[in-house]
Formats: sequence, structure tokens, C-alpha cells
Amino acid sequence: MNWWQKLKNNPLARFGAILLLIFYIAVITADFVAPYDPYTSQIDGSLLPPTPIYWQTPQGKFIGPHVYPTTQSPTDVKTGERTLNINFAEPSPIHLFLKGDPYQLFQIRLPLPPNFKEVELFSGIRFDRHLFGTVGPGKLNLLGTDEQGRDQFSRIIFGGRISLFIGLVGIVISFPLGMIIGGISGYFGGWIDGFLMRLVEVLMTIPGIYLLVALAAILPPSLSSAQRFLLIVLITSFIGWSGLARVIRGQVLSLKEQEFVQAARAMGATPWRIILLHVLPQTATYIIISATLAVPGFIVSESVLSLIGLGIQQPDPSWGNLLSVATNASILVLQPWLIWPPALLIILTVLSFNLLGDALRDALDPRSLE
Repeated sequence: MNWWQKLKNNPLARFGAILLLIFYIAVITADFVAPYDPYTSQIDGSLLPPTPIYWQTPQGKFIGPHVYPTTQSPTDVKTGERTLNINFAEPSPIHLFLKGDPYQLFQIRLPLPPNFKEVELFSGIRFDRHLFGTVGPGKLNLLGTDEQGRDQFSRIIFGGRISLFIGLVGIVISFPLGMIIGGISGYFGGWIDGFLMRLVEVLMTIPGIYLLVALAAILPPSLSSAQRFLLIVLITSFIGWSGLARVIRGQVLSLKEQEFVQAARAMGATPWRIILLHVLPQTATYIIISATLAVPGFIVSESVLSLIGLGIQQPDPSWGNLLSVATNASILVLQPWLIWPPALLIILTVLSFNLLGDALRDALDPRSLE
């Protein structure tokens, strides 16, 4: 049984892979999946609970799935209560693939150094359809609205772009660095090995989350969320490659004495060619597994920084800063729909990556391959 068959036969790996596939497709197509603009507030729609879906009118007539316009009165000064007002006279039918505000699907914009200006890499495809929506004045707020009257479901979908992709971008930056430094250290040995390993040991002694907090706190407040995203990735990547470099060094120390390396050396191959084309590819199994297990660390780091107000800032959404409302005790009790969805998504994402990484480790274990 090969490794791919073992991976497919692992139910936990299938669960993790399917869940991650759904999450990434949803956030990549967020403009299509989200029914509303994540920055647009609804009039008198602050802190609305999830919208109930009706199938019949109050008179008992079946008209299909629909919602009613819902608003919430200002807080009563004396009682502290708010009244939910539902207008049952104007049913708003729910439709799939509804025409709405136009957008650029798959648009890619990145902040690039040295000035961190956003550069449009791909303009996207102009589109105006949304996965679902309502016809009429009623709004379908699947997860309610936040304190600014913005649709929470739309903000979670858009916020997932940052929370999910920060891990992928992080390993793209940190893993090549760890592979190359570990490969150089293990292959050349001597004073190069000593210098690089001392550098690795210094980086490994730095408490990652405290460094992130310290550096994020001194970032200028004028930075946009895209710029903060890039800087957070750079910071996490800078301290994230040291452990990988140390393991790769150990593997290279044993690999460089193998016959295929000695044959390449005898044929006149340069050290760089041997490292990049002969030695490092032999560590691919470990690198794939480590990358899968490292992504959750980047996601959690971004979530923690955004939660404490040092990461992605409002009004731009991320799963971390959507959780920042958890510091308000009244919201924890009265508006739990603002807390549990982003918290559950972070938990499921981290769990899925760990399940997939563990399954890859078992499937790619040379001792278990037939």
C-alpha cells in the first residue's frame, strides 16, 4: 500500500483535508460567497441576532424561504434593554446566485517593499453574482451583525483571507530559509556550521509571542491592514525557520556521506549543486510534514496579535480581531454569536492542519511504506 492510499484511507485526514478545502475555497471566493460588503453598516442594525428564516407568512401562507426587515431600537437608558422590531408586512424572499453589487473576483493585491505600497498583481474577473441574498428590504444576517451593524458572516468570510493565508505565506518565506541554512551548515561543517548553529540557538531562545507583541506594538498606527499583514508574516517567518534549520542540518550530516553524494562530488558537481539538487530533495518528506504542522502556529500568532489589538486593525476583519469583542463581558453573555463562530473556525482550522500533518507523517514514514 503506497503513501497516497494510506492517506486516503485515513478518515481523520480526509476530514481535515475536506474542511480545509472548503475554508480556502470560501475565502478565495469571498466576494461571491459573502452576501454583503463587510464594511457596510445596516441602518438601525447594530448587534442584531442571527436572522431567522421563515417559510410561511404570519397568516400561514407558504411562500418559500424568506426573511423580514429587522431593526433594533437604541438602548433604553433606564432598563438597558433593546427592542427588536420585525416588519412582517414586507417579506423578502431568499434566492441563490442573486445579482448584487459588482466586484472583481480573484483580484490579487499585495503590499510590496520598500514603501509597502499595494501593487495589483491580477485585476480579477468582473462579476456581480452572490451565492445567496434577499430580494427586498430584509437582510439575511446568518450570524447576526456586530456593534457597527455590519454583517458578521460576511466579515468572517473576508477575515479568513488573512487568517488562513498568513500560514501559507509564512512557510513560503521561512522554510526555504531554514532548508538552505540547514543544508549549508550540515554540508560544509567547520566554522560555518558553528557560526550558523550558534545563530540558530540564539533565535530559538527568543520567546516568539513576546517578540511579536513587542515588535507589533511599535508599528506605526498609520499602516494599513495589508501592510501589517506583511510585517507580521515577516516577523513570524524570521523566528520560525531556526528549528527547521537544525533538523535539516542533522539530516544533511548523514546524507552527505551517502554514495550518491560522493558520486556527484567525484563527477565535479559544485557544493551548491549537490546541496540543492541532491541533498535537500532527500529531506522533502520531513519538510512536507513540518510545513503542514507549522501553518497552525502562524494562524494562532496572527489571531493572538489581532485579539490584543496589535495585529490586523478594525475596520478590516480577521478572525483574531473579530474575537477582540470577547473582552466585553456583556457581549459574551448577550451576543454570543459574535464570539463562537470565529473561535470555532480557528479551532477547526488548527485541528484540520494537525490531523492532516499527523496523517502525512504516518503515511510517509519509510518504515511503514511497502
